[in-house]
Amino acid sequence: MAPPAARLARVSRSVSFSACHRLHSKSLSDEENLKLFGKCNNPNGHGHNYKVVVTVRGEIDPVSGMVINLTDLKECMQEAIMEPLDHKNLDKDVPYFAEVVSTTENVAVFIWENLKNLLPVGTLYKVKVYETDQNIVVYKGEETI
Repeated sequence: MAPPAARLARVSRSVSFSACHRLHSKSLSDEENLKLFGKCNNPNGHGHNYKVVVTVRGEIDPVSGMVINLTDLKECMQEAIMEPLDHKNLDKDVPYFAEVVSTTENVAVFIWENLKNLLPVGTLYKVKVYETDQNIVVYKGEETI
């Protein structure tokens, strides 16, 4: 009898963090920034309660029955998301955003890059960042169009 075919699955886990930021591009004048980002360009910044859903994919291990141990995924998310971002001013406390505008799109890329370095190669599938209930960014590691 042939061994059973490998089964692929996706597993997701979420975390929430609070952070503040100011949408402001050093490449634009103050007037252009205000026109582009509106109230989100407030010099004193503004805050969000972000929710992040991380999805990994892979074969279901026939012994453990898991794609990934959720404890391992939780620890990776703690290191890649919570430690660098929770209760931080993204623009002032996170070196990555010193030169990169702290949009939710770029927050998703930052999280992806951090997780990619911690998770088993090829398992990271998707990072979904909720800035608000209405504003959501999905990033799957695409680097160029």
